[in-house]
Amino acid sequence: MTTTIQPDELDRLLKAGDILLLDVRRRTDRDADPAYIPGAVWHDPEGVNDWRANLPRDRQVVVYCVRGGSVSRSVTAALSETGIRSGYLEGGIIAWKASGRATG
Repeated sequence: MTTTIQPDELDRLLKAGDILLLDVRRRTDRDADPAYIPGAVWHDPEGVNDWRANLPRDRQVVVYCVRGGSVSRSVTAALSETGIRSGYLEGGIIAWKASGRATG
């Protein structure tokens, strides 16, 4: 899996059930816009070192933040350090919405 995932690819992976999707928006961003990509589980990005050990090692993990910037990249890097196959949604939830896909 490449480091960045486009909305079309994420949609395909979700439909196939091939990934674990994590919403890693900062709490304030999530509170400001509670919409989420269906199937996502929220984790506070500031606590990644605490919760990453509990993630499965046998599944690909895709994370997203608001814009697919520094938050997603830093969480992806932290996950990769521990051997978790991970990537992030390029453009974040903004790109997901712009592609016309549903949110919860």
